[in-house]
Amino acid sequence: MRLVFAGTPEVAVPALSALHASDHEVVAVVTRPDARAGRGRGLAASPVRQWAEEHDLEVLTPARPGEDDFLERLRELEPDVCPVVAYGALIPRVALDVPRHGWVNLHFSLLPAWRGAAPVQHAIMAGDEMTGASTFRIEEGLDTGPVYGVMTERIRPTDTSGDLLGRLAEGGSGLLVATMDGIEDGSLKPVPQGAEGVSLAPKIGVTDAQVRWDRPAIAVDRLVRGCTPAPGAWSTFRGERVKIAPVALTESDAPVGLAPGEVVAGRREVWVGTASTPVVLGQVRPHGKKDMTAADWARGVRIAQGECFTMVEAQA
Repeated sequence: MRLVFAGTPEVAVPALSALHASDHEVVAVVTRPDARAGRGRGLAASPVRQWAEEHDLEVLTPARPGEDDFLERLRELEPDVCPVVAYGALIPRVALDVPRHGWVNLHFSLLPAWRGAAPVQHAIMAGDEMTGASTFRIEEGLDTGPVYGVMTERIRPTDTSGDLLGRLAEGGSGLLVATMDGIEDGSLKPVPQGAEGVSLAPKIGVTDAQVRWDRPAIAVDRLVRGCTPAPGAWSTFRGERVKIAPVALTESDAPVGLAPGEVVAGRREVWVGTASTPVVLGQVRPHGKKDMTAADWARGVRIAQGECFTMVEAQA
């Protein structure tokens, strides 16, 4: 089949690569326009655009996929299907109707669970033991279209969202190719999603990534892992933000009686109180500095008895 692939970040590259290596023909790639990135805030091409150009594929970068020029070129390309992975823009009906078999999205959850922009982060933060990926035909609703196929993946106790997303991106690429094969030979028919088990996964913002030390240790652990690497969990110490890398749930030698957010530094470990048992800090990144071990950070700031990480209330 003739495919026009739509995707933007690094997580979409394995699927593009797999489709390019398959028996299908990727005739063009759609990706978000170049965006400012890095400390210099210079314009940078998306990872999908970089890969496509390295492999001599036509690249389309509409500001909105409903633009007349984009729609005209899409019709000229005559795609059978437009496979999508993390494209980052809503596809209007006028574009959805162009390919013969529609637009088929690879979504990193077991639909109808975790519809939305951040399914992997929410699955970890909610304490799910299993997740996976689904391919479905895009409708105008939010991830509501009928499903072609699924794969499952166990969430490991120490998984960050980056770890899990990496495995799903690789495994999901095979699922997407198999879905294209099944659409082509007619062996796959999309099945409507059930009405039960629907949950939403909105984008995780910086405010959402603030650690709530007044919650149990297991909830702190899940939040930090779910927000790693992006947007990055954080807390405030002496009025400045400190980025928090994944923590460890403590053993029996942890200090007792710590208030939520209270910090105690030992010779090798730094504990922080929660609503249940303390957690052990791993790597931290103080404001304006590089990553360092929690022990090195604690020695540098010379934590006084009773000092705490504090919460910053969100502004209305």
